Order: sequence, then structure tokens, then C-alpha cells
Amino acid sequence: MLPRCARTVAALCLVGGLLPLAAAAPQGSGATAAASLPVDAQGWLARMRAAASERNYTGTMTFTAGGGVSTSSRVAHFCVGDQVYERIEALDGKPRQVFRHNELVHTVWPQTGLAIVERRSLPTGLPSSTQSVDPSALEQYELRVEGDDRVAGREARVLLLQPRDALRYAQRVWTDRETGLMLRTDVLAADRSVLESAGFSSIEIGVRAQPETVLQPIRQLDRLRLLRPTQVATGLEAEGWMLAPPLPGFRLTACVKRPAAVEPAAAGQILRPEGLQAVFSDGLTHVSLFIEPMDAARMRKPLRAQFGATHSLSGRKGEFWITAVGDAPAATLQSLFDALQRRP
Repeated sequence: MLPRCARTVAALCLVGGLLPLAAAAPQGSGATAAASLPVDAQGWLARMRAAASERNYTGTMTFTAGGGVSTSSRVAHFCVGDQVYERIEALDGKPRQVFRHNELVHTVWPQTGLAIVERRSLPTGLPSSTQSVDPSALEQYELRVEGDDRVAGREARVLLLQPRDALRYAQRVWTDRETGLMLRTDVLAADRSVLESAGFSSIEIGVRAQPETVLQPIRQLDRLRLLRPTQVATGLEAEGWMLAPPLPGFRLTACVKRPAAVEPAAAGQILRPEGLQAVFSDGLTHVSLFIEPMDAARMRKPLRAQFGATHSLSGRKGEFWITAVGDAPAATLQSLFDALQRRP
């Protein structure tokens, strides 16, 4: 749930905004916090969701996958009334900064002088813990309390979300005992090996909100090349597609159409083809289908790849090129790929 950020992280990246917010858990002494700990699965999920939406915090988050490949990001998350502000800075690899105000996300690539501005209508890989678990996930997962541990110097309760079938991965979550904020998450293979892990190496919860540290950089983006990708909300059936049969336990949560456009590139311009993205969720994880017109010059043979818990596969269907990707077993994505059909 820590999105790969983007990838997200996403990290603890599980994206918020799916359900009405629950009341925030009270802060207080360790004894008070322990006395108010939830007694059932729904209570734990509500507490985590409230913390992700209403707590102010800063920290450093680390994402590890692919046999030890590790990246880290500096994260700040502030809430002022119903306004949410987030600042993310990649500490490894190419410099990248993300500034989020509510649903508007600005991704800045300082070396190329490019900024991409998007509305977060689809799940993103933001490396923050603004994600939470939709209570509907309990239809597909059993939540178990595994004990207590420490993460980034804070006392944590360890929870296991065990899937009820082989279509999804188990996830182990460390949630702060005092506030309910998710501190770490591991995605587990069937043999319980860790496919990827994302969590805070340091964190300070309850800091003073500093929205200007997000708004001021956004105001200065006019000096960069601004790219505003166009996305139009639509539906699979409206675009002539259907799933037969549907993927058990996953529901369509978003579907957008991306018009063809010319975009700047390092060596001139590139033509971005028209495409369709459909996102499916089981309340805990997301898988996506990308549908593009067939282009034989760059789409020649089926492809498969894995990085950490993320699988992807691509192939041709008639006059279209289909890509399925997500944090799910390869067989799950294959089932999704096979089920996609043109409507009669």
C-alpha cells in the first residue's frame, strides 16, 4: 500500500479518497492510545484511513524491491481544514519533485526543466502514506493481528491482510499504535518471501502544517515547460470493450481516454498515441489495462516483466495493443488480459 509512488509508492501509496473519512484517533499517552486500539478489522481500517487523511507529518520513506534495489524520498504531508498539501522529493536517481494540492499533482523534473500537471483522477505512485485500505477489501482479504514491532522509532501494531484466493498477494502492514498512520507495508509472495517493501526510515507526526512549502513552488512553475496531459473520463463499454468474465473481486474504479498529442522530448517532439486506461481495484491493490491502437513499428512481440510485486504483460488483440500491469500475480494479469474483448 506504500506506492511505489508512484511507482508510487506509492508506495504506502494506497490512494485515499475512496470513502467518507472516519474520525481521527485521539493522540495521547501510550496507555491512552493502547486503551483505544480497535477491536475488529473494520476499526483498524477506519483508524488508518483517518490518520492518512488528517495527520500532518514529515519523514523519509524507503522503497525496496527487485532483489535489493532501493530508493528513498523525502515526504511532507499537511492538512488544513479540508485542504491537503503534499511535497515529495526523490533522494535517489534523477532529481524529481512532486507537489500536490488536493487532486492537482505537479511533477517537476529539474534537469530537463519540465513540469507535468495532472489531476489525480487515477491512482498514482506517490511515495507517501496517503493511502488507506477500502473496507471492501475485507471481502477478498482476512485481516489478522500479528503482534507489535517498532518502525522509525515508533511503536507499531503489525497486521496481515491474507488473500482469500490466489488472485492477489498478501500484505503485511505496520500501523502506528498512537495515531493509526501506516508506517510500513510489505507485499508477500505465496511462500511469504517479501516481494517489495515501503516504509518510513524516519518520521515526525503532528508537525505544524506548512502549506506554503507546497504552494510557493507551484507558483514558480511558469518558468518551466508545462505539460498538461488531457484525460477524459469514460467507460469500457462506452469505448466498445467488455470483460468476459469479470476478474473476481476486482471492480472498475476509473476509466479515462487519452487523446493523441504531440509532446516535448529530449530530442525534439514525440507523438503520443491515443489510449485508454481502465483501473480495477479489490480495495487494497490496483491493476490497470492500457489499450492503444496497434503500431507495428514499435509493438512487435508480446512482452512480460516483473519488478518487485509489479507484473506487466503486453500483447496484440486484433488492431489493438493491450498492456496489463499491477501489483498482482502474473496469472491474475493474464486472466484480465484474456477477459478483455470487443463488444459485439
